[in-house]
Amino acid sequence: MVKTTKKTSNNAFLPIVLIVLAVGGAGIYYAMQNKPKPIELAPGTALPTAEGQLRGDPNAPITIIEFADFECPGCGQFAALQGPDVKTRIIDAGLANFRFYDFPLTSIHQNTMAAHLAASCAADQGKFWEMHDALFAGQMDWNSQATTNPRKVFDSYAGQLGLDMTAYNSCFDTQKNLPKIQANAAAGTERGVSSTPTLVIGNRVFAGGLTYDQIKKMVDSLRAALPAAPAAAALPATTDSAKK
Repeated sequence: MVKTTKKTSNNAFLPIVLIVLAVGGAGIYYAMQNKPKPIELAPGTALPTAEGQLRGDPNAPITIIEFADFECPGCGQFAALQGPDVKTRIIDAGLANFRFYDFPLTSIHQNTMAAHLAASCAADQGKFWEMHDALFAGQMDWNSQATTNPRKVFDSYAGQLGLDMTAYNSCFDTQKNLPKIQANAAAGTERGVSSTPTLVIGNRVFAGGLTYDQIKKMVDSLRAALPAAPAAAALPATTDSAKK
């Protein structure tokens, strides 16, 4: 007698598959709802002039420019390792100033645009650099591997910085500063920037950033090449008779 094998039905697995699909679909929907969708500018609308965010003396003879993405690990490393020395030993010393330009890589960093919006809204209240530091220091708490809803993390930073939350929320929700962010990114594209962090010092572009010693060497070299300041005119000698 031939032994027949009873065919097992797959119907028992259908509820499990449906539950998995439902949960996955809900997760995708939740992520989409909490990810800011950049507002498209009307056709023919010109972007504002790219200005970035300045740190230091606006009249300093040298400017260090950084094009950065808040979710970029390399940018976070640059902020943590080189940032403090650049600030205290170059910027605060008056040797150069520093401009941060937004360059969000939205194709690979899902939460970066939200971070740039948060920083821009903090900038409206004079707290850009404080938010900049908080975003990079807490990158592992809000990046796309950690959460699909970074907004609650950014809101906590805003509260800790003492921002007017009504103004901050309005700024974030309306994406008021999106054109500024887009203008900064466009300025980077015009310079050939394609990765972050990218530094521009003088007329040289450095993809991947530089060490503090390399930055200092570049600044010193550029300062040495500056025209010498004109000597102050000597005051005429004053005779005793002239004093009387």
